[in-house]
Amino acid sequence: MMRTCVIYTDGACLGNPGPGGWAVLVVIDSESTTLSGRDPSTTNNRMEMQAVIAALAHLSEPFEIQLYTDSQYVINGINDWIDTWSMNNWQTANRKPVKNKELWQELQAYTQKHSITWHWVRGHSGDRFNELVDHLAREEAFRIQALEDSEENLT
Repeated sequence: MMRTCVIYTDGACLGNPGPGGWAVLVVIDSESTTLSGRDPSTTNNRMEMQAVIAALAHLSEPFEIQLYTDSQYVINGINDWIDTWSMNNWQTANRKPVKNKELWQELQAYTQKHSITWHWVRGHSGDRFNELVDHLAREEAFRIQALEDSEENLT
């Protein structure tokens, strides 16, 4: 029997593209862990995906997961689009290359290891765990912006 966990993820971007951050809350057996990271030039969708990938990469064994995200892009991509993209050599219905293909492929590989129930939660709706990861992701993006601003002041 697989152990269970709850995961909340979020990504943020200041501009699109721009400095971005992602954050994760992983709860296993009432123990919680937060993870976060940043990218100096990215998009919001990439940060949303990176958060999910980081959460799943953090798990060292297969889990039964309740995963919460406020990203319609992630939810629709994983539930509705990814299998068709994969079968169509990572092209959309319009025969265009799938955006963020490498992240979708990485995410697809991680989903094979776990049993995941995906939940969409409305952003900024008062869900305390979504608000927590939103805050952490935005902090990461603002750290990059602050570093860039301080570097500009030095030149």
